[in-house]
Amino acid sequence: MLPTVATSCSDDACADLDSSTTITVDTVIVGWRFHENIELREDAGITFLRDPQNAKDSDAIKVLYAVSECEMLGYLPRELAKVLAPLMDMHYVECEGCVVGLPEQQLGNVPIQITIQKCKIDNQINDDPEYWQSLWEKFISTVKSENFQRPSSARYQRNFNLMIADVMANHAHVFSDIERSFLASFKSLSDDGQRLFVRIYTRKGPWFRKSTISYREISDLEHAVMELKLAGYINMLSCTVDPSEYDMKEILDVLSVPEIKEILKELPKENTSCIRRHELACTLLSLYHNGTCASLPKRILKWTGTCIRISKMADELLWRIQRLFFLNGDQDLSSFLLVEFGVVKFPDYACSISHHIFQERSDLLEYEEAIRVAQLMDESLDNNNMDLVTRCIDLSENRLCTMPKQENATSPEHSPSFFSHFSASWVYSKILTLGVSVYERDRRYEDAIRILKILLSKVACDRRRGYWTLRLSVDLEHMGRPNESLSVAEGGAIDPWVRAGSKFALQRRVLRLSKPPRRWKVPSYADYVKRNIKEVNIEGRPLNCETGAKNLFYGYDGELCGVEQLALQYYADEGGGWRGTHSEGGIWMTIFGLLMWDVMFSDIQDVFQSKFQTAPLDLETDYFYKSRKDLAESQLKKIQEGMAEEMLISSWELHQGTSCRGVNWDRHSLTDLRAVVACIGGHRLALLLRHLAVDYRSWSSGMPDLLLWRFLDERGGGEAKLVEVKGPRDQLSEQQRAWILVLMDFGFDVEVCKVSPVTKRR
Repeated sequence: MLPTVATSCSDDACADLDSSTTITVDTVIVGWRFHENIELREDAGITFLRDPQNAKDSDAIKVLYAVSECEMLGYLPRELAKVLAPLMDMHYVECEGCVVGLPEQQLGNVPIQITIQKCKIDNQINDDPEYWQSLWEKFISTVKSENFQRPSSARYQRNFNLMIADVMANHAHVFSDIERSFLASFKSLSDDGQRLFVRIYTRKGPWFRKSTISYREISDLEHAVMELKLAGYINMLSCTVDPSEYDMKEILDVLSVPEIKEILKELPKENTSCIRRHELACTLLSLYHNGTCASLPKRILKWTGTCIRISKMADELLWRIQRLFFLNGDQDLSSFLLVEFGVVKFPDYACSISHHIFQERSDLLEYEEAIRVAQLMDESLDNNNMDLVTRCIDLSENRLCTMPKQENATSPEHSPSFFSHFSASWVYSKILTLGVSVYERDRRYEDAIRILKILLSKVACDRRRGYWTLRLSVDLEHMGRPNESLSVAEGGAIDPWVRAGSKFALQRRVLRLSKPPRRWKVPSYADYVKRNIKEVNIEGRPLNCETGAKNLFYGYDGELCGVEQLALQYYADEGGGWRGTHSEGGIWMTIFGLLMWDVMFSDIQDVFQSKFQTAPLDLETDYFYKSRKDLAESQLKKIQEGMAEEMLISSWELHQGTSCRGVNWDRHSLTDLRAVVACIGGHRLALLLRHLAVDYRSWSSGMPDLLLWRFLDERGGGEAKLVEVKGPRDQLSEQQRAWILVLMDFGFDVEVCKVSPVTKRR
């Protein structure tokens, strides 16, 4: 839910209001939407007329055109009218004003400026001058403390409009004429209408009681609701609406437990024995469906009053807008709506677009259908509805089998390969990958094998091939087919799309399964896979030793800590006076982002589809390095030659605070980052960054837990160490093993620190 956005005060009174006889107030005309047929003119003079007979507010003050007082523009805000009306009634003040701007939206509030002058009062006529002076002082005090001008556009409202405009500018071709017209109508809604829609769209619903909706920045809720209903953005449930077209279970969620109980009290006693909300709601729902409580909708509305919800069309189109806007998934709608541009910055880059992500509307519709199946799969797993899970898997299998094989097309007429994540086939393959885990959990290995073979045959160029091949080899062994399992592992070990931990795991499987008589020849990678990894053993006083529980120890300072913090304390003390951080790959991703910033945000076609991305779309693909090889190698050469610290400082100062994938400005200080790159050395750092640039996706996880550094002399010479920490019963994952061996190849000092419990501190 979005927090209430406070309006900004814009009173422009004299320096000393308390002693002034004339003040100027900036405010707005409210109710302009009821008189939109009148043409507005900037700088037009306006006058004011009391409306004491107004049924809604006896303090109401009309705003009229000065040249034609029969043309009413609207009213002054209620808070201002309340303190100004008594002064106008007794002719204690004179008011004049002008229109100072036009509203951003067609029906938005009109900004105006009012000059209010205190009139001279004849004391002989006015028998109580102190009373009128007190009214004037109250008016002055209110002007100083209150806000009479609503912002022309709340931040979340502005950002929501920006999101729609950006998507329609880049992806209008995938919307129908009706959809484009519907989305275009949002901009013509009043400020109140737009703000109310965004507010309820970002709340958990689907239904909301109108009586409980109240936001400071929405001045006329009733009109906003009716406006949204007429425009088709919301549905309304009231006594005059047939509820049969809506899901009664969703409507019941609006009721509180006491309200449900009150409704049940009116029904036969045997139906009121349950006490939990879920049971109460189910009882009420069953009574509605069997006809016992056919009047349930009226009973609900008796308690709730009118309810509203986002319409189906608005919900579906805004869901699509979000999908197209947040392409790389680094943000979500709620956080983006609260972005204050200029405070939260996006990188500078050029959007060179030669291909649309979705070439045809049909491509998008297929993708959306696949996404809905994936969402249904997730919900079914959460609810343990295995029948529905199986149906989702079967549907995905059928859809993927009917699609052409995914190839790594690079010809100009084809879309870039890094668009593949936005295809229906990619989503269905993701569902099937999850389905494999479901089948393996239930020991349905034949089904898992069938799915894995389909995935490997239909998806040729995908890093997930490593996981699929590994699981296929394991499941074949489960089924007592070791020869086939070995053949699959051998094929996977030489598959160019099998990388990092998956490749290492398959190589280890080959070594285990290929012993004579199955295989007599030892694979060439045997010695590499069997290399020893340095280990250090430390002891700590444990808090618990329960299997499955998080390992907690008493640290060197006597405080409770995890194994990583205990290891940091060890290395800082008896382990050699090291400084360090527990960040796994976090600090490396920050260093990569800062030193390779210009590479990431260089001008490459199609990788930036909007101005609000925090990384190029191809970052996690082979295309990233290949398309920027010359620029990347130029940067890496500077790093290798010892310029990393200088480059780091420059990048930090130039881009600090700018959103970038992987860069954490708050967690790592510039001082620590400088120390790290200085102690690592240019040669090793360049090798590691090249490794990430070539295959960011495969190697962006599994790095050692600790990065340690220390300076050896006053001239700045230093050294670094990487440590993977393991508690009792913990084992290295294949990805962690693969990283450690790669780091050893690059010349890093790497070791595994094993923490074991002791009963007494040594």
